[in-house]
Amino acid sequence: MLREEGGASQVTSHWRCTTAKVSQRSSSPARMTTSSRTARCPSIVRTCQGGKGLLPGAECPVPSPSCSLQPSPKHKTDSKDDHERKTRTIGWRLVCRRALFLRRQRLADCALAVGLFGVVMMVMETELSWSVYSKSSIYSLTLKSIISLSTIILLGLIIAYHCCEVQLYVHDIGAEDWRIAMTTDRLALIALELAAVAIHPYPVGLLDYFQQTKARLSLSETELEIILALPMFLRLYLLGRAMMLHSRLFTDTASRSIGALNKIHFNTRFVGKTLMTTYPGTVLMIFSVSLWIVAAWGLHVCERHHNYRDLSSNYMEALWMVSVTFLSIGYGDVVPHTYCGRSICLLTGIMGAGCTVLVVAVVARKLELTRAEKHVHNFMMDSHITKRIKIAAANVLRETWLIYKHTKLSRERDHTRVRMHQRKLLLAIHQLRRVKMEKRTLADQGNTLVDLCKVREMQNLVYDVLSEVQGCRGELDMHIHSLEKHVEELREGFRSLMPLLSSTLSTQNSSIRHLLREREVKTETASASGSDR
Repeated sequence: MLREEGGASQVTSHWRCTTAKVSQRSSSPARMTTSSRTARCPSIVRTCQGGKGLLPGAECPVPSPSCSLQPSPKHKTDSKDDHERKTRTIGWRLVCRRALFLRRQRLADCALAVGLFGVVMMVMETELSWSVYSKSSIYSLTLKSIISLSTIILLGLIIAYHCCEVQLYVHDIGAEDWRIAMTTDRLALIALELAAVAIHPYPVGLLDYFQQTKARLSLSETELEIILALPMFLRLYLLGRAMMLHSRLFTDTASRSIGALNKIHFNTRFVGKTLMTTYPGTVLMIFSVSLWIVAAWGLHVCERHHNYRDLSSNYMEALWMVSVTFLSIGYGDVVPHTYCGRSICLLTGIMGAGCTVLVVAVVARKLELTRAEKHVHNFMMDSHITKRIKIAAANVLRETWLIYKHTKLSRERDHTRVRMHQRKLLLAIHQLRRVKMEKRTLADQGNTLVDLCKVREMQNLVYDVLSEVQGCRGELDMHIHSLEKHVEELREGFRSLMPLLSSTLSTQNSSIRHLLREREVKTETASASGSDR
């Protein structure tokens, strides 16, 4: 009875499920309308999906028609974002990336132009305020105001450049929030760059001029202006950035793809290394001459506000001082007297030591033989050493024969000649050993020069061997798999054979027992009949 009741309950539940499916199919248009209404009312959908305020098993309430007539603005923005995401294809991303590249390049060019303009205006203001007019004149204040205006424009261009870089980074990684790219290192570099660019001689006394009060600058304020003017040469780093953005390695798509595959970042350091490798002499000469000119002008400006006439007399004395310091000579005929001048000489000496090391490295690389020249040199030396070995071996044989001749073949033995030939024999043996050692050294040097063709041949041979080993391994795996299949089949056969053997043995045992019983019965009947007779 319990089984019958359970079967009946299963049948009734199956019938209810089928009727529910049919009712769902019949009410699909109504559900479509309700789903469209719920799409228009995202608040109800969120509450239904979140399950807050609903009992388990309760259905979501159908939204009212009034809700469908008033779509929310947030839903509009979401649909607009979805439409933009769908329209963002690979072509669109490449076009945006190209536009960002061009924009960054234009911003770097504009920043370089504005930075150089500020440096030129600073040099003009410093020289004119020393020889033509004073620091408190309207001309000096006008030039300083122009410098301040150019500095503000340069700061805006640098901020725009870094914004473009952040957009490129976000575009490359496929992120949506730009704040992901604002790491601590990036923020620190941006702050350091802005601080270095913001240093400039501000227009001191501009308010006093407009208020028509005469104020004369003291020596400390003039030194402060010099200290603020010299760091403006740090803006020359924008030249390296512009060279990097305009270099052929950076603009070429193929080179950038190869670099990305090899995990090489195309930055200013990489472009500088390539220029140093390609044009080492030109780069070192331009850097040295530029450093001499800038350092000499800075030293001349620092020293001319004092009463020392050795460095303030003319610009050539300061240039001589910088060149002597750069080359680490230090004659001592001209020395700086201010802390500013001493700092410039110290930095010049450090840069000169670095440039000297680079010059030595470049000269050593230029004097080094190429691979082909090394092969030719080794071949010529090998042939020359082979001739020397033959000559030394011939000398050994000759002296040995002469010793034998004067000791065994001659009737009168001349001991002087014998000793002379013995000495020559020892010298010839030492010469032969020395030449053989030179040949061994040359062979060791030649072993380091392995031809690229041989390397490629060895690589091809290794690849062929590896491919053969992999093919043999595949065949071996197939054979092992087939053997495993056969072993499994044998195991299954043995497993199926065991019950058959047990069943056959049991049947045979039962038949043998039955025969034995019949024989016993026959013998008993036979013995009983014999006893009756």
